[in-house]
Amino acid sequence: MSKILVVFFSPKGETYFPDGYKVVEKGNAQIIAEKAKEILKADMFEIRAEQSYPQSYNECCKVAKEEHMMGKRPKLLGYMQNLDGYDDIVLVYPCWWGTMPMPVFTFLEHYDLKNKNIFPICTHEGSGMGNSESDLNQICDGANVCAGLAIQGATAQNCDTKLKSYLKVNGLV
Repeated sequence: MSKILVVFFSPKGETYFPDGYKVVEKGNAQIIAEKAKEILKADMFEIRAEQSYPQSYNECCKVAKEEHMMGKRPKLLGYMQNLDGYDDIVLVYPCWWGTMPMPVFTFLEHYDLKNKNIFPICTHEGSGMGNSESDLNQICDGANVCAGLAIQGATAQNCDTKLKSYLKVNGLV
């Protein structure tokens, strides 16, 4: 039986919530990734960019926009040796500029994802999945990119029912 891998990208620092900005020790995507790991009894890997993102929400947005507009692929601090043994990958990330953050692109493009099932879960504050599902289909050649789950970031702490339902519908639990 194949093991499940939860991969996430989730910067810390100042984060936007509907009622204003708050500094967080853990990003919303990390909160959801940890919940998924626990539910699935899965392995977990955090995508971390070599260059840290600014702690200020607005400054982070500027950097993320520049990376997106220029198609940059930021260097990462590290990779998993390989993804052998994992058929199912739960991918958790915030929606930045209508898609996944560029470090997620860097990570995914590093591997041969043929015959892997990818289950995208995106945090947002109004944009939903954005274009991330179509972007995943473009860069994950030969992978089965499943319909994603969009979770409003402000509800990450209380998303257990929604998350369990998504994982169950997709046959992971």
